[in-house]
Amino acid sequence: MMKSALMALLLIATSPFVMAEQMLDEVMANAQSGNADAQYNLGFLYEKGQSITLDNKQAVNWYSKAASKGQADAQCNLGAMYLYGLGVKQDAQQALSWFSKSAEQGRACAQFYLGLMYENGLGITQDDKQAFDWFIKAAGQGQADAQYNLGLLYENGQGVNRDDEQAQRWFAKAAAGGHAEAAKRK
Repeated sequence: MMKSALMALLLIATSPFVMAEQMLDEVMANAQSGNADAQYNLGFLYEKGQSITLDNKQAVNWYSKAASKGQADAQCNLGAMYLYGLGVKQDAQQALSWFSKSAEQGRACAQFYLGLMYENGLGITQDDKQAFDWFIKAAGQGQADAQYNLGLLYENGQGVNRDDEQAQRWFAKAAAGGHAEAAKRK
């Protein structure tokens, strides 16, 4: 009796790992068969080291496959890989290209990154007004980093007239979205 109870506990304890392995096998099979969402998911798993060994080169490989098929989340993540030089040579122009494709599909992460690129002149001429325009699009979708950056732009009068009230409003929204720095400013 004790032996069968021990076996049952062992089975219960290992079943999530077995399920994770089976799910990973399924994602891999779907990615290899050309499913763009599965390719994105596999890239994400490689980038984060979840259920698989962290490998940024493999993440770039799978993001590239999905991004070339128009998968917007993969386009945004691939842009970030190029921006930060993760698994690929750092290339602001490639980052800008992938972020632009993703932003055109309405992805807030890409809109935020385009705002950063314009604000800092990364791969493009520095332009606070363009930064503001991209941040406002992302912030409207609840992107907390964009909300925080809007607060900074209003506070400093960059790309927009200085407005402390608007700055505080955006800091409060960002803080409500979990942005730690914004929470210190409201």
